[in-house]
Amino acid sequence: MTELQRRLPIGAEIVPEGVHFRVWAPAHRKVEVVLEGGAGQGSSVELESEEEGFFAGVSSQARAGSLYRFRLNQGENLHPDPASRFQPDGPHGPSRVVDPSRYRWSDGDWPGILREGHVIYEMHLGTYTREGSWRAAAEQLKELKDLGITLVEVMPVADFPGRFGWGYDGVNHFAPSRLYGEPDDMRSFVDQAHRLGLGVLLDVVYNHFGPEGNFLAQFSQYYYAEEEGEWGKAMNFDGRRSRPVREFFAANAGYWIDEFHLDGLRFDATHAVHDDSPVHVLGEITEMARAASGKRTILLVAENENQDARCLRPKEAGGFGMDAVWNDDFHHSAYVALTGYHDAYYSEYFGTPQELISTAKWGYLYQGQFYFWQGKRRGSPTIGVSPSCFINYIQNHDQIGNSAWGMRIDRLTNPAALRTMTALLMLSPQTPMIFQGQEFSASSPFLYFADLSPDISQAVHTGRIEYLKQFTNIDAPEIIDSIDKPYEVETFEQSRLHLRERERHAKTYNLYRDLIRLRREDPVFSRAYACHVEGAVLGTNAFLLRYFLEGEQRLLLINLGRELHLVPIPEPMLAPPEGCNWEILWTSEKLEFGGSGTPKLDTEKFWRIQGNAAVVLIPVRQGEEP
Repeated sequence: MTELQRRLPIGAEIVPEGVHFRVWAPAHRKVEVVLEGGAGQGSSVELESEEEGFFAGVSSQARAGSLYRFRLNQGENLHPDPASRFQPDGPHGPSRVVDPSRYRWSDGDWPGILREGHVIYEMHLGTYTREGSWRAAAEQLKELKDLGITLVEVMPVADFPGRFGWGYDGVNHFAPSRLYGEPDDMRSFVDQAHRLGLGVLLDVVYNHFGPEGNFLAQFSQYYYAEEEGEWGKAMNFDGRRSRPVREFFAANAGYWIDEFHLDGLRFDATHAVHDDSPVHVLGEITEMARAASGKRTILLVAENENQDARCLRPKEAGGFGMDAVWNDDFHHSAYVALTGYHDAYYSEYFGTPQELISTAKWGYLYQGQFYFWQGKRRGSPTIGVSPSCFINYIQNHDQIGNSAWGMRIDRLTNPAALRTMTALLMLSPQTPMIFQGQEFSASSPFLYFADLSPDISQAVHTGRIEYLKQFTNIDAPEIIDSIDKPYEVETFEQSRLHLRERERHAKTYNLYRDLIRLRREDPVFSRAYACHVEGAVLGTNAFLLRYFLEGEQRLLLINLGRELHLVPIPEPMLAPPEGCNWEILWTSEKLEFGGSGTPKLDTEKFWRIQGNAAVVLIPVRQGEEP
């Protein structure tokens, strides 16, 4: 038996002789695999020692479905596999052997996805449906397709302890959480998405492991760096014996792409992945993910609070080799514009027309300027970077859930202004993303929830209170007492969506569906990422964006304040193309969206810019019908 016969360097894999096990345990002299339950119960096999501290061997009695754990140095305690493919009883229980070849895929002709042309939908499996499962979510994929979504981004599913959680404290990085179903249920979800023409991204966390149910240290302390990270011990990507650690994470990325046919990964908090090696570990990870995809094209997305340009550089240039980045700058500016909130990290934004114009033209607002909230420079230049590389959002799991009461943006602003900002989100050159329920003004909040042991749960709650105190309105006893406890089941239950609200809040749903249709079908907005875009400030709360593409033009008017009458009009971006008049193509104030109607366009003597409204204009040749 040789390592070359394996699909991945670690874990349990089916072979003709039985099951081959391989684990990294450099601190130990002897490692045994012990079978539990079913055929071979209680039997054990001593694994052979290999170079670098690996142990490997075959159990002829093990097969798909066998439960097992590892015994280290003839100790009494048994530990689950660090690269377990499934934990049917959670992180504290035995691992289960999984045969990925048993699932029969139907997506053989699926080509993968490109970077351009997407509307992304962020989903948390446990709260998206009442059942909170892969199967229940799969039943909703056609509805998302009909809405116009092209790409579903699933929050982390690597197994974690307890009955509920966001997923960012995963401890079994190769094991889809048992809370959402079997591994083949995840495969079926992806398969069904591909049948409908939808792509699927998975959010992965490579900067830390969760605080409970994590047995890595029992196998090797070399998994961890000496320094502490933002959420506990940092991973050892550049210290002594770090090669197997790097291999662990690179193999994990390839595993999700290969065995689950995923269309890409979203890498959580890449700014917290520290590596001073000549080749950054994220570059190795993305290279492995692309190799695992074969002929399929995939999309790799970074979250990076520092707005580091390395995210989009190739590995050979010292970068991470990713395709796109989340853009907090758009969110923060839009949030301030909609709510007037100007505290903590929002204090670095004003939500002005010029800020919003600049996000449309440049993606990031901070590209190296001093950022007072952090006391340092922030961001990197974006010249030459395609707008499609930036993923914009008004809401996401972080920005809702990391507030005091998990309130969605529609509870914090007026409906007309939100319709206006939604139009800007959907028609900007950048790639738009919406968070589950946003498309129908979901009444449920999205709170922070985590079902951990009592001691850890209390520590997590205390830590969150300290985090929230950066917002000055939170630092009062009566406010703190009102914040939901993450470990209480009611906190989780409150966060579940009520999908029937699609009909109850049909006007919001109509707005999203029509904007996505316009973005998809209009010859200019469908290629907004390729447009030359200019902007102009029209007033304290009003501005325009003008799109130029191969002889076609569109004009988007955004007003987040009171109605304006522009007299005089010394702004060339308002002038129609020669021989043309402007006509209304779309407006956020349609009755079917919950609006109050839009006055007839009259630009002969002055421009009337409707208050709290977005209006799209199209040039029409004089004498022609629009």
